[in-house]
Amino acid sequence: MTKNTKSNKSKHGFSMLSNLLIFSLFILMNISCNNATDNGIFSESTNVGKPKIKGKIVYNAQNGEYLLKGGGENIWANSDQFFFVHNKIAGDFILRARVRFIGQGVNAHRKVGIMVRESLNGASAHINGVIHGDGLTSLQYRQKDGAETEEVKSAAVAPNIIQLERKGNKFILSTAIEGEIFTSIDVSELSLANEAYVGIFICSHENDVAEEAVFDNVRLIFPADEGFVPYRDYIGSHIELMEVENGKREIVHSSPLSLQAPNWSPDGKTLVYNSEGKIFAFDLNTSLFQQIETGICQNNNNDHVLSFDGKWMGLSDHSEHPEGQSLIYVIPAGGGTPDRITAEAPSYLHGFSPNGEYLVYTAGRNQADHLDIYRISLLTREEEQLTNASGLDDGSEYSPDGQYIYFNSTRTGTMQIWRMKADGSEQEQLTFDELNDWFPHVSPDGKWLVFISYNKEIAADDHPFYKQVYIRLMPVDGGEPKVIAYLYGGQGSMNVFNWSPCSKKIAFVSNTKL
Repeated sequence: MTKNTKSNKSKHGFSMLSNLLIFSLFILMNISCNNATDNGIFSESTNVGKPKIKGKIVYNAQNGEYLLKGGGENIWANSDQFFFVHNKIAGDFILRARVRFIGQGVNAHRKVGIMVRESLNGASAHINGVIHGDGLTSLQYRQKDGAETEEVKSAAVAPNIIQLERKGNKFILSTAIEGEIFTSIDVSELSLANEAYVGIFICSHENDVAEEAVFDNVRLIFPADEGFVPYRDYIGSHIELMEVENGKREIVHSSPLSLQAPNWSPDGKTLVYNSEGKIFAFDLNTSLFQQIETGICQNNNNDHVLSFDGKWMGLSDHSEHPEGQSLIYVIPAGGGTPDRITAEAPSYLHGFSPNGEYLVYTAGRNQADHLDIYRISLLTREEEQLTNASGLDDGSEYSPDGQYIYFNSTRTGTMQIWRMKADGSEQEQLTFDELNDWFPHVSPDGKWLVFISYNKEIAADDHPFYKQVYIRLMPVDGGEPKVIAYLYGGQGSMNVFNWSPCSKKIAFVSNTKL
């Protein structure tokens, strides 16, 4: 949450009924589109340059995998032969995937990757981010039809995460070995047509050979416009689930509206999320959603939290405060009349204690620009300050055994993950790198932390919408964090507890125009 601008209040002028009707139409259109193709999110497949061995695609809708099999002499010099699965797209985009070759291969220069191409003829102007069989990774491009191919090589060797981004005439290739952060290279001032063919490809580099590769976690993203105004201009949302062990991702719910902060219920049946200041429950079995009654709380922040026993829900809402600042309330988990807990504002909720005795939250009490972590007894309503460091302390959440409170703090310059005893003592830093880390969530089995990380270009005390961010995992006692998800999101992606009860999955929001 950005502490002074936390509102998710709708400014689009739609009623909730209108939004639901629009969303229903969107779902029907999506179903029609998905049933119309065997190419997943892509509309067509083409054997570019008339390769001797024709390629094919097998899309598995159950696990989101794209199996590409194709031949082709090469993608190089002044003409190409390869197999291409694509859409025609205008304007800026981000296309990302996890990819792996099948088998040892015949030629060390067999290729897989992501391409932007002006036409489907073999000599077309294009640019592609490519991973070769021997690990060579590069941006290769032809500036006009029939011209010689040029290349910018990456320092990355044999990555399996690949992303190509277009920003006008600038093309950025970002790659990583899964678990690591991106390495990026770019080509600027490449004047390809605004509307072009965009997709994934395979090339065997041998006329008489077909190679195979599998792409999964494929995401085509249409980012927010340059100059969008945060908390006024929104783009669409996917709620995703991910298996932490193998990194498999699944989109379970999509909307052209801004959905934020999916909170997994303790019984594993429901995701609770925020949209336009209202709270909704999404049934994971039926894929149906309904609004939860929150009484006077109609401008909720993305800080809703369920108690460990699943009986209560805490809310941060700014409907009642005369200056629109956030206060904390508690309602029954299924909805009901809010009980106001904090007397003063601003107060931003983040967690219940496991025994249900306390709420823990971020609040400003002494100075407007100094936000610390507090806890409050639900019985006595007595408030207790737990941190008093310079900068911002935020994202507080109890461990399942109640011994620790994990949080994020800028006290050492960048935003890092910390923990302390439940009474505020023994405060210790757990992460130490250049990324800015937010919202640590402890797995129900008490073994792991997941948190969201921004690049160092983002201010340490900010966590904006619509940025390229990482979800990272590390042991609860500290250690080397590893990236488990690469996504376009940020604010609202995983502000609240997002583990499944079995500690095997997490939920989060990724963003794209829809």
